[in-house]
Amino acid sequence: MAIEPLVICLSPSGEAVAHRIAAALGLRVHGRAGRVERADVHFANALDHVRELFVAGVPLIGVCAAGILIRAVAPVLNDKRVEPPLVAVPDDGSAVVPLLGGHRGANRLARRVAEVLNGHAAVTTAGDVALGVALDEPPAGYRLANPEDAKSVMMALLSGAGTRIEGESLFDLPHDPAGKVVLCVSDAAIEGSSVRLVYHPARYVLGLGAARNCPEAEMWQLAEAVMARAGIAKGAIAAVVTLDLKADELAILAVARRLGVPLRLFDAAMLEAETPRLQSPSEVVFAEVGCHGVAEAAALAMVGESGHLRVAKQKSDNATAALAEAVAPLAELGGRSRGKLAIIGIGPGQASWRTPEASRLVAEAEELVGYGLYIDLLGPLAYGKRRSDFPLGGEEDRCRYALEQAGLGHSVALICSGDAGIYAMGALVFELLDRDQAAGGVSDAARRVEVVSTPGVSALQAAAARAGAPLGHDFCAISLSDLLTPREDIVGRIKAAAEGDFVIAFYNPVSTKRRTLLAEARDILLAYRPGETPVLLASSLGRPDEELRYRRLDQLAVDEVDMLTVVLVGSSQSRLAMLGEGARMYTPRGYARKIDGNLV
Repeated sequence: MAIEPLVICLSPSGEAVAHRIAAALGLRVHGRAGRVERADVHFANALDHVRELFVAGVPLIGVCAAGILIRAVAPVLNDKRVEPPLVAVPDDGSAVVPLLGGHRGANRLARRVAEVLNGHAAVTTAGDVALGVALDEPPAGYRLANPEDAKSVMMALLSGAGTRIEGESLFDLPHDPAGKVVLCVSDAAIEGSSVRLVYHPARYVLGLGAARNCPEAEMWQLAEAVMARAGIAKGAIAAVVTLDLKADELAILAVARRLGVPLRLFDAAMLEAETPRLQSPSEVVFAEVGCHGVAEAAALAMVGESGHLRVAKQKSDNATAALAEAVAPLAELGGRSRGKLAIIGIGPGQASWRTPEASRLVAEAEELVGYGLYIDLLGPLAYGKRRSDFPLGGEEDRCRYALEQAGLGHSVALICSGDAGIYAMGALVFELLDRDQAAGGVSDAARRVEVVSTPGVSALQAAAARAGAPLGHDFCAISLSDLLTPREDIVGRIKAAAEGDFVIAFYNPVSTKRRTLLAEARDILLAYRPGETPVLLASSLGRPDEELRYRRLDQLAVDEVDMLTVVLVGSSQSRLAMLGEGARMYTPRGYARKIDGNLV
């Protein structure tokens, strides 16, 4: 899913310009609380707000001083190849300055804003200034085959080399028959160089069908053969298309991935409508999936009535492939995408502890699903997105809903605190996918979605970092909730961890109704480690009301622990040191013995 730009406004004097831009481009306005009256979203701290959105990959149009935007993003600048567009507009709209992402859409975005404001786009990239073009940013529907050569070609043009245009002219540059720089637009696989840029019009669609578990090598070999038969380059393929029942076919997914193009899906009814145009309709296929063809029909459905088959269905033992040609490059694609569920651990809630990958996946999602508090902790990333809140205790309903929404072709983010794979929703998602539908599993459509999981800072990691290094040696985590795990199993695990002398992180230590297991755990541990063993009670980690308290094991009181507390119990080797910055808890690894020469 493409991430829509946002308009940032910091003062009343810029409100009119901000809303003018937003109205013309169909964007939302985020405004500084207490200063900007009208905004879709208000925020308190401009630097934090801009920085968090930028890290998530959100293109930004800031109606404010350029220096504010620069100070906001400077600490997180890393790789210009992945940074989103960042555009500055003064409050009076007199200029539009693309600050970052010039060749990732910022220059184009700046020009669009300038047109809205009847102003000037102050583009500073060399090619745009001298020639008025960005050669590595072709029009929609075209692909540059050798982007690594764009810089050298641009330098040659700036040095006075003429431009020889072969095929269609994509840029407003004069044609010089004797030019040393070549801009070539072709369907064919032509080699580029330091003085030749090759552009492919993406007007071809590769339709694929497959028997279940078709070998990836077989499918790729067939796809290559079809493209070779048509004499077209891989860069001329706009999309790989197939029947929605094949959304999870690994061989088809591999072809789309190798070509670097989207996979688009059509249902059987849409493909059956293409039957009159098929060159090889099949009753066998109709009996199997409800349409008379997959590869040809899917390709034709994408290129529309004005398109045609370039290569009719080709077959191998387990695969079929066909190629259709559109009358013009396909800047927009039909069908639907394969659904995606991102299982996201956002850490304890503090934005600076959330990984950039997690922020990016949230920004890309169409819908956020989760416990309401966790979604609220996302702050600006959640604003303007469709969200579905579920209460505590509704975990299975939450995961099932997220999977079924993804099964409809949507991009869904399932939001978890900490790490999604540690006492969170990750395991339940995969359990539902693994469970038979008759036994309460999810639909077949939900089983075909793409599922990705991104790590987050877990509560035990956050607590350990705040404390010092209590997890410096072997440790384990035990949940004291007996809602899903029998009490006797929990007690058995506590005894085993006590005997093994592990540092233990107790999750879900108490609830309003469950108050005795933590005390029982304390008494079990006291039989194996001294009473002065340090214990950390860490509450609301990463949030404004964060609190750390140290206790001796023999003085651990249940009444000062709640569900927002992680209890870290040291091993017999753990220490609580009083240092200049206060108490720090750590567990030695044994380096002192190694230094003494006792370890080899």
